[in-house]
Amino acid sequence: MMFGNGVDQLRRIPLAAVMRQTGAQPDRYDKGKWHTPKGAISITGLKFMNWHRSAGGGGAIDLVMHLNDLGFPAAVAWLQRHFPLPPVVEPPPPARRLALPPSDRGRLSAVKHYLVQDRAIPPAMTDALIASGKLYADRRGNAVFLLLGKEDTPVGAELRGTGPQRWRGMAPGSQRDLGYFSVQAPEATMAILCESAIDAISCLLLHPSSLCLSTSGARSNPRWLPALLSHGLSIYCGFDSDATGDAMAEQMIALHPSLRRLRPSQHDWNDILKSRHV
Repeated sequence: MMFGNGVDQLRRIPLAAVMRQTGAQPDRYDKGKWHTPKGAISITGLKFMNWHRSAGGGGAIDLVMHLNDLGFPAAVAWLQRHFPLPPVVEPPPPARRLALPPSDRGRLSAVKHYLVQDRAIPPAMTDALIASGKLYADRRGNAVFLLLGKEDTPVGAELRGTGPQRWRGMAPGSQRDLGYFSVQAPEATMAILCESAIDAISCLLLHPSSLCLSTSGARSNPRWLPALLSHGLSIYCGFDSDATGDAMAEQMIALHPSLRRLRPSQHDWNDILKSRHV
């Protein structure tokens, strides 16, 4: 059964069109009058009146019920068969506005301590990322890794908790298909796709001739990937060594056969980096 706007659209079908579809004949002299097996019926806009039977109503559904002796559901079905409506296309929801957390330089020491001590990322690397603006601390002490799109415009951010409550998330309104977090060697010879910013940084430290970037979660077909493929670099899918990472890598390679799998020997690239640091 159709509900809401669909029923309203059927109700507004011109009554003259319904008359013609049922085989009614227009009166030769009165354009608002039709001759039907139920008697003469007058039409005014969406109203009709059968003076012979003292019966009337409003809208195409009522008219079909009257002419064909149908109940409401059967009349709706009859109109749907004879006057198919175009599918209703819902407009896409408006994109949520990006809300990057404000920077708090007073919290940088906590972020640097976390990345150096807990993640084995050298201080020189964290300092370089902070200087470039790709990494900063927010007022909650989270590490904020910027996703950059065209002309290095921020389009999102990965957030990583550095306090007692360790967590990860995205800044509200982040659009992962418009850009990504990346780090690279001056003359990269290959590109490696990773699942997070920390993994991308770790991967570059382990593969120093690379462009390493984050897909912000294991995803098989980021919208920016075809443009990256056009650069001519050898591209490897370096997702985590787990069921999700393997499945997403398999799907990505099926969609883009030139890609190859580069599976971390441990769960992820940061695990390898930490083990070497120890």
